[in-house]
Amino acid sequence: MSATIRITLPFHLQTLAQCEPEVEVQVNGVVSVLSAVRALEMKYPTLRGAIIDLYTTQRRPKVRFFACANDVSLLPLDNELPAEIAAGKEPLMVIGAISGG
Repeated sequence: MSATIRITLPFHLQTLAQCEPEVEVQVNGVVSVLSAVRALEMKYPTLRGAIIDLYTTQRRPKVRFFACANDVSLLPLDNELPAEIAAGKEPLMVIGAISGG
């Protein structure tokens, strides 16, 4: 099974990938945060390791994921995302957390 999904990226990742705020990627198999990010990294190699650590396969500390207005950041990265994401009706949102003082 293959799905074309939409992913929105924060400005700093758009700059790194030299892409638009929203991109489409082809995901094979189960549509999860992990499979979506891996497809994104294949299309935009400069993003490798910027969202999910290459060695630990954990999300980077200041990155959050939202699917259908729900924060899915703390769920296992290989959990299946809602059907609306897999159908391309809703985007998977990658958000860069804001911190500082």
